[in-house]
Amino acid sequence: MAMVLGGALFVAMPAVASADDAATLQGAEQVAYLNGLKRLYLTDNERQALLAHSNALLDTYALRAGYQVGQAQRQDLLYRISLGAAGELILREESRGAEGTAIAVRNQRFSVFGIDPFIRYECPAGGVRCVLINPGDGSPLLTILRDHQGAAELAKALSFLIRNVQKG
Repeated sequence: MAMVLGGALFVAMPAVASADDAATLQGAEQVAYLNGLKRLYLTDNERQALLAHSNALLDTYALRAGYQVGQAQRQDLLYRISLGAAGELILREESRGAEGTAIAVRNQRFSVFGIDPFIRYECPAGGVRCVLINPGDGSPLLTILRDHQGAAELAKALSFLIRNVQKG
């Protein structure tokens, strides 16, 4: 159901070519985007709507072993984002082998204060994945299925979430 609702919202929202374009969302467009997310996730809280939307997108565009045909080290990469201490986000990464046997969990905490809130992403033409870049240090933040629209929407939602958490 959330995927259907998310698709309806995505169709209603203007497409974004890159996360830097989120910076151009001003005034009415920004308010419409955030209000649309609040309606979609049935909350009056922008931060909760942005968290729910980011996690829904992480589920939708998760890089699964089934998409990695012909690769030696196939694995599921699943992510969840949550709030940590003030000004901090926690990214939980779970990787599972193709047979679901080897499971590894890693939690990465990152402070949003003093960083550029706009998430960049790269989707190499020859691969099956897109990588979203950590705005703090330029390292890979997370990896999703190669889908330009999905990467753009996730980068946009995370950029808004970082800006929201930076406000305090």
